[in-house]
Amino acid sequence: MQNIRALFLGLAGIAAITAVVVLTASITLAFAAMLTVFTAVRALTLRHKPVPVRAKTSGAKNPAQAKDMRVWNDGRGTIIDL
Repeated sequence: MQNIRALFLGLAGIAAITAVVVLTASITLAFAAMLTVFTAVRALTLRHKPVPVRAKTSGAKNPAQAKDMRVWNDGRGTIIDL
């Protein structure tokens, strides 16, 4: 009877230790997954301030027709001012 009781207590102890290990591993994986998702979302949603890109044309072939044409990008699309 003593051996059977010791066997059951030993199995209960091993089961308890296994349950704690599984619980700890699952919590660790859940936190790692949340950290990965948060990091990915933050990296994808970071926006840099749009910087206008200014450019000037060299002019038309005829210097009398050459106008000051401005081309720039305001971050929403290219703007050409004739």
